[in-house]
Amino acid sequence: MNLLENIREGLRSIAGNRLRTILTSLIIAIGITSLVGILTAIDGIQSSVDSSFAGLGANTFSLVARQDIARRSGRVQKQDEPIDYFDAVQFKRRFPYGATIAVSTVVGDAIQAKFGSKKTNPNLQLTGGDDAYLTVKGFTLQSGRNLTQNDINYALNVAIIGSEVAASLFERKINPLNQVIRVAGVQYKIIGVLAKKGGLSGGSEDRIVLIPLDNARALAGTRKLTFDITASVPTVADQDEAIGEARGVMRQVRRDPLGQPDSFEIQRADDLAKETANITGYLRIGGFGIGFITLLGASIALLNIMLVSVTERTREIGIRKSLGATPKRIREQFLIEAIVICLFGGLGGIIMGLGIGNLISTLVSQGQGGFVVPWGWMALGILVCVTVGLFAGIYPAVRASKLDPIEALRYE
Repeated sequence: MNLLENIREGLRSIAGNRLRTILTSLIIAIGITSLVGILTAIDGIQSSVDSSFAGLGANTFSLVARQDIARRSGRVQKQDEPIDYFDAVQFKRRFPYGATIAVSTVVGDAIQAKFGSKKTNPNLQLTGGDDAYLTVKGFTLQSGRNLTQNDINYALNVAIIGSEVAASLFERKINPLNQVIRVAGVQYKIIGVLAKKGGLSGGSEDRIVLIPLDNARALAGTRKLTFDITASVPTVADQDEAIGEARGVMRQVRRDPLGQPDSFEIQRADDLAKETANITGYLRIGGFGIGFITLLGASIALLNIMLVSVTERTREIGIRKSLGATPKRIREQFLIEAIVICLFGGLGGIIMGLGIGNLISTLVSQGQGGFVVPWGWMALGILVCVTVGLFAGIYPAVRASKLDPIEALRYE
């Protein structure tokens, strides 16, 4: 009996025990599904993160209030004052580098908008910004226009709304442009609607209402607002020099004492992307570990099934040996059966893993990640299947090959 005949005999044996084969393959499929599914979901989420940061651009950086806190006399206390309107405006005026600078502030992130009898959920983000905000933050206008200097200088009651806000307030047949909505008790005329952005922020960027910066200040009244500064330099090569210049200007504006640390933070878009990539790298390791443990359990189950198969086919093994089958051929037959069962389960597991992984990625990223086909993880899944088949089949195969043909023929 040559190798080809062994393969045929192994397939016939598998076909003769369909229910057992299906159940055993299902065990392997579940293990591969967990491995490929988790890793596919992580890759899909990473793809969505990359898309989100690509919208910002690798040549952008932000100046924000430092988040460090100090504990004094048992009380938690902020070390530094937040960036106020004066700081932001002075920085924008003094910064000599050829960059586009946007100043913004969040008035509230639990705001409700109304149009006639319709209203949104109280989860809108009311943001005050300038005419550079949309460009620097990576937003695209679906219709209408951007804020102008006239809107900003006169603090006009005009607003640009996100796609989710427009969908909640207006039916398809109604054009949102030039309609008047009520936000935080104030009427605003809509001058623009943003294209859907999505991403990992839970869709919050699609729930934005953007109003002129000074209008936001007036709306806040006596409440103290924190302002963010985002700068976009012409090229990535200019970024390091621009950040150094920005740090010097901001220290002057904030009057940070010489020798003392900055009272603010500079966040680079590419640094945030790298941090996220590092996190997903750790998630991959964890996902691989979970998948490996699941597959280890599946391999033990397959080992048990193959041992039962050897016991049931003891007489058959004796007949084959008496007809001249060598121990090597007997081992090959059982190893082939174990590997084929694993491959059947593995292929099913890869298909299910792709579907489940991409579904999770789509739900997490609000449909912005796209369909991911991780060829590397699929190849790894096939390799793992063959390895599991060898691991689970080698002991039963050796045991079968060592059976005494005379004793095996007596087995009932």
